[in-house]
Amino acid sequence: MKYGCARISTIDRNADMQLKALQRAGVEKKNIFKDELSRAAAKRPALLRCLKRLHAGDTLIVWKLDRLARSVRDLIVMVDDFNRRGVNFRIDRASVIGAGPRGRPVSKRLPGALVFSAVLALPLLAQTSLVGSLVDRGFDHFYNLEYPEAIADFSKAVAQNPTDPEMHNHVAQCLVFQEMFRNGALESEMVNGNNSFLRRPKMNPSPETEKRFLDEISKALALAQASLAKNPKDTAALYAMGVSYGLRSNFYWVVKKAWHDSLRDATSARHACSRVEEFQPNNVDARLVEGLDDYIVGSLPLQFRMLGFLIGIHGDKEKGIRLVKDVAEHGETDRTDAQILLGALYRRENKPQLVVPLVVDLIRRYPRNFILRLELSQMYSMSGDKAHSIEAVEEVARLKRSHAPGYDRVPWEKIYFQEGIIQFWYRDLDQALDNLTKVAAASGEVDLNTGVSAYLRIGQIYDMKGQRAQALTFYKKAIAYAPQSDAAQESKRYLAAPYHRG
Repeated sequence: MKYGCARISTIDRNADMQLKALQRAGVEKKNIFKDELSRAAAKRPALLRCLKRLHAGDTLIVWKLDRLARSVRDLIVMVDDFNRRGVNFRIDRASVIGAGPRGRPVSKRLPGALVFSAVLALPLLAQTSLVGSLVDRGFDHFYNLEYPEAIADFSKAVAQNPTDPEMHNHVAQCLVFQEMFRNGALESEMVNGNNSFLRRPKMNPSPETEKRFLDEISKALALAQASLAKNPKDTAALYAMGVSYGLRSNFYWVVKKAWHDSLRDATSARHACSRVEEFQPNNVDARLVEGLDDYIVGSLPLQFRMLGFLIGIHGDKEKGIRLVKDVAEHGETDRTDAQILLGALYRRENKPQLVVPLVVDLIRRYPRNFILRLELSQMYSMSGDKAHSIEAVEEVARLKRSHAPGYDRVPWEKIYFQEGIIQFWYRDLDQALDNLTKVAAASGEVDLNTGVSAYLRIGQIYDMKGQRAQALTFYKKAIAYAPQSDAAQESKRYLAAPYHRG
């Protein structure tokens, strides 16, 4: 059932344009809810009645975005509610962004992209003012995924520099990334290139970890604010404040799933970084956040870019890439982070040949980071270079067998999965089936993305081999294993018709 919602202000009471647009979109007149109120009025009784009427599979249509919500925060609340209830949402004739048939989530990018525009870089910006060997050593551990060692070094740095907000940010940064790594979030983002992590239930860090993280952020903010009270143009304090807000925003988003708190802190982080650029226009590193903002908002459909406008982001993909590339090449403190993020942007733009040299350089500097080697394998595969792709995976296996530093912790299932996926796309079906079957046998030990993707690919392999009964078995396993994942939703389609590849 289609429902429409209109809002008519006392300044412009002509509702004809809204009502006609809703009727053209297929909404019956009896299903249009209309509020007539002043701009200052907060209560919208007709909207509330409409929201109560909606059920799974229904579609809510509005003429313009501001007819539904007055702020980004209100919009996020509603979209989250639509996704949870299985309700579709459209802006006049725009595409559906809420949920699909049977309540299947179609997209959660509306809140996610806007929050990430300010959050994605800031957790990585915390390496300014690398003073002393403890901080240098801490970041070497950090980029090599050795979070307990990094936390230990940064904690010693805090003891030596208790009034420096950056030291507290360093500890907080490691705590939140350690949680993401523990849950497979870093791998599913970098290696598998999807967003399945965002569909999971919120992570459950220990109360001690959560308290320590929030305490470190609070200390950093208090120290930065004290410095700014003495000198409002203290760019080091402004930058540290931006990092603190960004880290906490990231924590609220990916760990706690507290969207509203995350958006609030993300906006504060962007504001702090903008002030740094205002006072130091030649600060290359401070452009990283602006670049990511421009790229991500510029990637949104036109009807959603207005959300970026509400928080001052206009969006320009090409400009965003140029800014991030500038930091990757000329930044003083954030060059590493910019290289990692530039690789992610190039990958999204389907330019794997540009990612390869970036990853090769990062591997040279951080040889114990196994995720980088798996990413290199994926980029070769996307470039059509099967030989080098397999060679990169086999190098990870060799390092694990030889007990090279950092590689004992790599599960064999990660290696089997990566090699199996490459073989799948290059139609080496028997070898792919062997590798992915090993992954499926350990599905209780791998992260959700790896497990559900293995089940999906096995089902597709059996379909390509003409063994339909076996294919159906594994599609059903994928659906049961992670029902909200993209791979599970794709598996549902193949229950009705076999998978084919041209």
